[in-house]
Amino acid sequence: MMSEQPIIFNYAPFLIESGKIKEFAKALQLNNPVYLDEEVAKSAGYRGIPTPPTFTTVIDFWNDRSFYQLVSDFLKLTPNNVLHGEQAYEYYKAMVVGDTISAQVRLKDQFCKKGKNFFLLETVYKNQWNETVAIGRATIIEMLEVNS
Repeated sequence: MMSEQPIIFNYAPFLIESGKIKEFAKALQLNNPVYLDEEVAKSAGYRGIPTPPTFTTVIDFWNDRSFYQLVSDFLKLTPNNVLHGEQAYEYYKAMVVGDTISAQVRLKDQFCKKGKNFFLLETVYKNQWNETVAIGRATIIEMLEVNS
């Protein structure tokens, strides 16, 4: 059962750099030059080199306030007992090199089912103009009985 007050976690503002986009695109085996070349990106209609889909995970994990702090400090869970259950994204505006993205996580629901705690999270990502660029929804599962 959720309290009346929303439970909120703020990631630190994250400056999008071309090197991180290049590394992420390479890891996903994306060969589209729009992720590597500013001129190609601009000719495709972007303000600069855009981030690939799911790049928000970089913001979550390579941040001064990271996903691990969200799990351990904010949700008060033991990271070794946590599973990532589900992830979905809605995209509103392109994020490009030079943008600074702020992200705020809200705990939308929490419940217990079959010996596991479920946490439904919603993260709103905004650019330096306070425009929503993406929303991520995730399910985090805490295993209550962990076998060693």
